[in-house]
Amino acid sequence: MTVLRGRNFLQTPGPTNVPGRILNAMHRPAVEFSGPDFVELSRSCFEDLKPLFRTSDEMFIYAANGHGAWETALVNTLSPGDRILVPHTGNFSAAWQRMAESHGLVAVEVPNDWQHAIEADAVEEVLRADQAHEIKAVLLVHTDTATSITADVPAVRRAIDAAGHPALLMVDTIASLLTVDFRMDDWGVDVAVGAGQKGLMMPPGLSFTAVSAKGLAAAEKAKLPRAYWNWGDRLEKQNYRWFCGTAPEHLIFGLREAIDMVNEEGMDAVFARHARLAGAVHRAVEVWGQAGALSFNAAVPEQRATSVTTIHVADGIDIEALHVLLREKFNVALGYGLGTLQGRAFRIGHMGDLNEPMILGTLASVEAGLAACGIPHEPHGTSAAIAWLAEQAQR
Repeated sequence: MTVLRGRNFLQTPGPTNVPGRILNAMHRPAVEFSGPDFVELSRSCFEDLKPLFRTSDEMFIYAANGHGAWETALVNTLSPGDRILVPHTGNFSAAWQRMAESHGLVAVEVPNDWQHAIEADAVEEVLRADQAHEIKAVLLVHTDTATSITADVPAVRRAIDAAGHPALLMVDTIASLLTVDFRMDDWGVDVAVGAGQKGLMMPPGLSFTAVSAKGLAAAEKAKLPRAYWNWGDRLEKQNYRWFCGTAPEHLIFGLREAIDMVNEEGMDAVFARHARLAGAVHRAVEVWGQAGALSFNAAVPEQRATSVTTIHVADGIDIEALHVLLREKFNVALGYGLGTLQGRAFRIGHMGDLNEPMILGTLASVEAGLAACGIPHEPHGTSAAIAWLAEQAQR
């Protein structure tokens, strides 16, 4: 058995590193979940999540991962046979579509090559053609971690409005929340779904749904079956209803600490930190790729995510060997390629509780792994990242 000392560098795009403060906040006995102290703590989490989404609308918290948040958005607002528009942004827009189809919804696709962000004009074109307004919702993934591309949510909102279409705009913020600015109210988003295990630095297990007045009105007419996910039940006054039964107490303890940590740093500083660390990764990949075997999946620099970078590898390269070496020799975990990128890419996550030494350690380990595995790359990518961070530190 190999013994690896030191800390594990968890550089997957979720789950992310869980800070000691959050773990310590969760390390406590269970309490009376109907008692006044926990009720007030829960209430504060519901209210204080809203500014993280930049919304004053209704907020729901579920003991579920991000897929649970997807489902609650669908079943609360739609009816069997309803049509939905899915701009394809990568693996996770396709997965959300499959979930919708499993509920008897009919998907209209806006295709994409997985290397560019969705074109808002294409969304507008489809909606203009839908004169009968059969499309009831647009399902948009803000940042798809498979492709490492961030979509232009305001542009899609403008496309919906330009088409004069009443469809709900639903946005998956699971990988974008607290890694890049998201403004639910300003951008006219009707339903926003998120989860705690990425930018919010939580262990997996909590998901969130923010809902506009238009979304709540749609829920009154929706006919898909829902019980655990039902927004109406969760809006009742008894705190027992807020979580549809026993509250996930320890995750709520951790959530309270996570929100406090975000507020201490400040959201603008959180976004700037993610952009800075993403810039370091991008500089390294630019250099490594000069040998011709590695390249960005996201073809347009301005569309590259601040939370994760997907790196294509040339045909014939054994990417599994790199994963195994980094895991077993350096205690570094990277993300695998997903969907059409499986076996053709690897991913470096750079979101959540992360700083400059951690990202430099990751990049140096990856560069050493590339050399050890004989994967062609231009050396000194880590040096380029160092130069970038040094420049940023002088500002």
